[in-house]
Amino acid sequence: MGAASSDLAPETSLHPRARPSTSVPIQSTAGAGDAVAPVTPSAAQSPATLSGLAYLAGDGVAVTDRWRGVAIEVPMTQAVPWRVFTLDNPKRLVLDFSELDWQGIDIPNLLAQGDWFTDIRAGLYRPGWTRIVFDLNAPLRVVSAGLSTQEQPVAVSQRVEAARLRVELMTGTVADFAAQAGAPKDALFDRPARPMPSPKTRQRGFEDVTVVLDPGHGGIDPGAERGGVVEAHLMMSFARELKEELLRAGGFNVVLTRSRDEFVPLEERVSIARRAGADVFLSLHADALAQGRATGASVYTLSQDASDEASRKLAERHDRSDILAGVDLSQQDDAVALVLMDLARTDTAPRSEALADSLVEGIHSATGSTYKTPRMQAGFSVLKAADIPSVLIELGFLSSERDRKLLTSREWRADAARGMREALQYWVLQDAGQAELLRQ
Repeated sequence: MGAASSDLAPETSLHPRARPSTSVPIQSTAGAGDAVAPVTPSAAQSPATLSGLAYLAGDGVAVTDRWRGVAIEVPMTQAVPWRVFTLDNPKRLVLDFSELDWQGIDIPNLLAQGDWFTDIRAGLYRPGWTRIVFDLNAPLRVVSAGLSTQEQPVAVSQRVEAARLRVELMTGTVADFAAQAGAPKDALFDRPARPMPSPKTRQRGFEDVTVVLDPGHGGIDPGAERGGVVEAHLMMSFARELKEELLRAGGFNVVLTRSRDEFVPLEERVSIARRAGADVFLSLHADALAQGRATGASVYTLSQDASDEASRKLAERHDRSDILAGVDLSQQDDAVALVLMDLARTDTAPRSEALADSLVEGIHSATGSTYKTPRMQAGFSVLKAADIPSVLIELGFLSSERDRKLLTSREWRADAARGMREALQYWVLQDAGQAELLRQ
């Protein structure tokens, strides 16, 4: 698709907050090399809007004749980042979107609405980003482009319209069209490519094991708070202490998903682990109960019921180059992605269970402080990597005065770190032995 084609994949997808209509005229540029500046909504990062796939809503894409031109409208189930520009030789209009599914678009009907377009194509143009291209039958210039949104959120599953992009075009001269054509520079759409990581092979006990530690919460999300103790700060301290314990023992590479008090989206934490080539992912937390009494550490793995839903959501909305390490799913449909994720989980699920069992034993042996049912399952987002053995560790309950005293004790945390290090060393040997049996 000429100058606009790109194989680059974004690191994350950012979604704009809902806002009123922002239809703004696009001014002509004077220089022959200048591009039409797109009117794009601001991408504001928010925990509530960091994931999701938009679908066409209502009757889908619509084309309407207007005086000396044509209007294109794209109704969708939620607002997503977008941009619009034109390309020359041949003359084309290009609309790019982050995570907009084109299923249900009626291209023959759109072409039958008039003589403005000779062809229309829509689909994926790079992982996580979709495009619709209109081949123009005349030099149409973009005079306005704006996204209007509803203030109230609407359930995406209902395919009800929550946002609408309207682009208005008007006939112009060939010279003006050529002067304005070209893909604009855009920080959101033109991020540098991430190299595809090599396929991750199962650890065999001969090389250093890469452990990714995920201190829960951070930044605008402090987590649980009791008695002046903040979960995000406490887990950051413990992650650093556990990292030092592992590095001193040798045989481990350690990566932290955050190194300071900052907000990191949940799915980005898993992406960090995958890019680091993680053999193990440990998410660190300290719970708090609004009522009732509970004490001791517990270790969670992904529940079977949650794994199916996790696979579906990842296939539906996640950057396809970032679902399985070293596997390019950008050209595969959801069915293929789901099968490959199920195969990966067949291998990693029992490894995660064994890891969790080992950690419970290690923590209990070192501290004597575990919950009455220390092995549990849940659908936590950070456990949804199909190709990395992953567990979530609740070191204790901040709502318990006893646990809070232990968690804020450097001596107790040192014991807990030692127990977890011993548990990881045992699991590495056990896991490598099972891998050898499978190879035989």
